Amino acid sequence: MRAAMIHAPGDIRVEDRPEPGIVHASDAVVQVSASCVCGSDLWPYRGVREIARPRPIGHEFVGRVSEVGTAVRNVAVGDFVITPWANSCGECENCRNGVLVACERAAGWGWTDAEGEPVDGGQGQSVRVPNADGTLVVVDAFSGPDAPEPDEAMLKSFLALTDVMGTGHHAAVAAGVGTGKTVVVVGDGAVGLSAVLAAKRLGAERIVAMSRHEDRAALAREFGASDVVAERGKEGAEKVRELLGGRLADCVLECVGSKESMEQALRSTRPGGSLGFVGVPAGGAELPAGVLFAKNITVAGGAASTRLYIPELLAEVLDGSIDPGRVFDSVLPLEEAAEAYRAMDERRSIKVMLRP
Repeated sequence: MRAAMIHAPGDIRVEDRPEPGIVHASDAVVQVSASCVCGSDLWPYRGVREIARPRPIGHEFVGRVSEVGTAVRNVAVGDFVITPWANSCGECENCRNGVLVACERAAGWGWTDAEGEPVDGGQGQSVRVPNADGTLVVVDAFSGPDAPEPDEAMLKSFLALTDVMGTGHHAAVAAGVGTGKTVVVVGDGAVGLSAVLAAKRLGAERIVAMSRHEDRAALAREFGASDVVAERGKEGAEKVRELLGGRLADCVLECVGSKESMEQALRSTRPGGSLGFVGVPAGGAELPAGVLFAKNITVAGGAASTRLYIPELLAEVLDGSIDPGRVFDSVLPLEEAAEAYRAMDERRSIKVMLRP
């Protein structure tokens, strides 16, 4: 099969890889219909995270099950499935506590499973999925021998549910977004835009998206943002205060992971407000205890257990209530994965879908 490999910063290659098969009885094999490049994939691509050796890459994919292990009960050959970015068994103590990202038996896409066996990356033609019953979400409408194939628009929305939509939703939930709340979203990438959509569906009264890019600001407005702020730092916070009638926001969603984005988020949060953070930390984003103490800001969030949110969000995708797949503004063949990374790194694209 063909799959994307990262060799070094800026060096993505699509190469021949062994065809995956069942290793453990709890495995399934998924033939990938679509995958994508995540903003967090750019950290090793930019050299922010070390690449010790060439490895498969990618953690977001959807597709059809081609094989299942003898212990798999909830997934069958022919099922169309959504694969959350975080693999989880669904049975250990951490999973039962709702923290699936800390699963004791988790496998890492492009790394290994709990037994040390290699696991494929999501940016490939086929993937072995450990913990199939706890990880995969079956889309009944597109499963079975006579089921139709999802069209491209539906594929995009299913793919958004693997990570960015669930992650944006996690930020909104962590920050306590609800009816009548004022919200600021820091970050205009796919996660930030998804957070705008999540805040809207949770009933926020006013949503301020912080963006300097016309295309992203336009989509943020279509997703429910009432205002867009291009200013940064103190000027950005003062603009938020002006828009919100002299107050800062009840809830702020930090969707980047940098020191600057966290500072912006804290500046934009009113005393007694809440901050939900989901940006993958890229160094320097430590929380200043003095600011939290002085302003009594509640901070929650972290890596999103998107598997928990998929059923709820999937129902709204299927009935047309939400269309999170619009964050994908480019589609490329898997063989052009290197160009997909360049396009996102250079901010020529919000998010790129790859088709095997």
